[in-house]
Amino acid sequence: MSKVIGVLLLLAMLVHIIRPLGLPGLRRRADCWKIAVLAFGLWALVLLARDFS
Repeated sequence: MSKVIGVLLLLAMLVHIIRPLGLPGLRRRADCWKIAVLAFGLWALVLLARDFS
């Protein structure tokens, strides 16, 4: 399942480079890195939640 999520994130980044998504904070093609930072932050939160539960 985690591989599917990774592939979906890569596809979202590729689509954003081709045609920006138009979401707040993702209006320019150069904002593609923000998707990766968001994914890394969510991944870190999930790992921390696993340790404390």
